[in-house]
Parts: sequence; C-alpha cells; structure tokens
Amino acid sequence: MSKTLLLIGGGVEAIPVIKRAKAMQLHAIVADGDTNAPGRQYADAFWIISTYDALAMAKQALAAHHGGHPIHGVLAACADVPLTVAVVAQALGLPGPSIHTGFLTSDKLAMKTCLHEAGVPIPWFAAVTSVDMLHGYVARYGYPLVLKPVDSRGARGVLRLTSDTNLAWAYVYSQQFSPSGHVMVEQFLPGPQISTESILCAGWAETPGCIDRNYVKLEAYAPHMIEDGGEQPTALSSADHAAVCTVAEQAAHALGIYRGTAKGDVVLTKSGPKVIEIAARLSGGWMSTRQIPLATGVDMVGIAIRLALGEDVTRDEAIPKYHKGIAIRYFWPAPGRSNGIKGMYAARAFDGIVQLDVGVKSGDIIPVVTNHTQRAGYVITTGATRDEAVARAEAVVRMVHIDMETA
Repeated sequence: MSKTLLLIGGGVEAIPVIKRAKAMQLHAIVADGDTNAPGRQYADAFWIISTYDALAMAKQALAAHHGGHPIHGVLAACADVPLTVAVVAQALGLPGPSIHTGFLTSDKLAMKTCLHEAGVPIPWFAAVTSVDMLHGYVARYGYPLVLKPVDSRGARGVLRLTSDTNLAWAYVYSQQFSPSGHVMVEQFLPGPQISTESILCAGWAETPGCIDRNYVKLEAYAPHMIEDGGEQPTALSSADHAAVCTVAEQAAHALGIYRGTAKGDVVLTKSGPKVIEIAARLSGGWMSTRQIPLATGVDMVGIAIRLALGEDVTRDEAIPKYHKGIAIRYFWPAPGRSNGIKGMYAARAFDGIVQLDVGVKSGDIIPVVTNHTQRAGYVITTGATRDEAVARAEAVVRMVHIDMETA
C-alpha cells in the first residue's frame, strides 16, 4: 500500500511538487481554498480548505487519518503556511515543525526577537504602533528604513522609507496588509541580497541554494521593494558564500528547524552576513522546484518529501553535484489594459529557455506594481555560465512585448 502525503497548497508552483510525489508512488492529497487551484487536476484527492485555516485543516486530516485513510506526511507545497503544517503534523503525530516554530516563522516580529536572543546577526528592528512612533524611529536612526507588516507575504505592504516618503501614508498602507494589524520597522541593509535554501537533518545542515537576488528595479518601484529575479551560481567569494550559508543554517536552528527545509533571505553587509527572514518551507518563485535542481543537481523537492515522511536523507544528497548558470527574470508591464502579447513564438525558440510563462490576456487590467504577486510572468534560462544565463533571460524579457493601453 502506498503512503499518503498531504500537500497544503495547490497553486501553479505546487504542480512540480505534486508530480514529484506521484513519481515517488505516493497518494497525493492536495488542500487549497481555491476550488480551481491549478494543482487540483494532478491530485489523487482534493480538499477545499483555506491553507491558512490550521484548525479546519487538522480536523479534516484527523477525520481522514482515523477514518481508514492514514496520512504519512504533511508538507507545504511552495506555500507560506508553516503554522498550518505544524498544527496538522502535531495533530497526527507526524514529522514537521513544532507549533512554536510555526508561529515564529509566521510572525516576523517574533522571528526577529528569537533570532536576536539567539545571537544571530540581524538588522535592528522594533514594533511600530503609531505614526508618532514611526517618526521617532526616523529621528533616531535616519533613512532609509524598512516598514513591513509582521504577518504578510509576497512583499505586500513592504516599504523602503526615505525622505520622500509620507510616513503617515506609509504606516496606514503597510498596516492594511497585516491580518493582525501589526507592523514593524527595521534597518535597511545595503549590500548583496541572497536567497538561501537549506536542508537540515539528523544533526547536519547543507545549503545547496544560494541565489543572488536582482534589485535593479528598487528605485523604479520605490517605495515598494520589488525584486526582479536572481541568478546562480552566486558571485560571492568562497569565504562570503560559506559565511552566508552558515548564518542561514544558524538562524534555522535558532527557530527550531532541525529537520526539513528552510528558505532564507540574507544580506551581505560590510560587517558580514545578516538575516532578514527565514521560512520553514520549500521556497517559491520556482527556486526549489526548478532553479536549484537545474543549477546543482540537488533534488530539493524529493528530499523535502522524504523528510516529511520521516525517511532518512544522507548529507551527500544535499551537496551540489555541479554549479550551472541559471537565471530568472520577471515581466512587469506598465499599468493599464492589455492588448495582448507579441514575441512569444520567437522567444520560445530562443537558446537556453527552461521555462517561459506570461499570464496576461488581451483585455486584462494591469495594476500599478506594489508587490511580488503582481508579476505578469517569468522566464528561466540556463547557460554555460551565470552571465550567459542572465543575458539570455534579459534578452527574452526584451523580446516578449505586452502591448498596453497605459493608464
């Protein structure tokens, strides 16, 4: 009898995870609040439950588990729902993050407090409960600062504060993206930003994912903090690379992640690497499902599934077998009404394209870009070198034209 894996999240980025589970001969249950979730068609069973409703998810899982359909593992399928995974795992007695870890990785203020107490290098931070308090921090620390909701995702409500920012507007704007109504401020760290992906198991940790993030559009979309993809292998020196990986793994352990995967955001400052955030899950943005496997040969998804099932993973499996050039870039059309897309046919024949998708149709209304969820599409490319992969990705972005009636 095959084992059953509960995958929380059925979005388009969950599809490779569902397919990998099926290839491993697992019975895949997919849970998502969207009845039309793209991953539904690949699932053996589908539950219509919000990925954020931890209690409803646990109740359904318990009913299935004790009703003749035992569940052997639970995993977030590229969805930022660590608390839901933790509640289900504890209810069923399965491997997974503790509820405390689930909470810490769901609340950025609690996370930062935990990391600070554990001695992990991070930017200074503070809770903000009023506009006057925000003015006080600006007066004390100066610009730039970062204001963010403590419990939002996808860079929603995240702002880089400068002397051009209306602080009263910024506070209200950021607060509206917090389900709890809480926001925080922290130091803006200049320096290279790196996305990490670590595997932690049985007393060891490896970080096969180390992707340099591309923030060339930071000023164009200010005060919103918009990332435009990334590339690997990292351009960091071997010493800096090792330091970034070490601090990401240290932060994961401080948050109680000793078995599973952890996605990190790290900035390399003049005084060394500092952690911005750690997520107790597989990363999104096609990082865990496409970018890291292509660049390193490490089966991030397969390893995460096996860890969720309580199976052993060797350290050698988590060590990169090679370092190939991989890049991802996004499509950011101007706001307005779309008249359709040109250049897709030619672009698909371009050398080095691994994956290309633009989800804009004629007649679609494109809003002003304020967060990462508003990407109109993406392209992933490979190359003999990192630079070649980047050049190919940026050439495709130039080649594909989203014809807009600008607002």
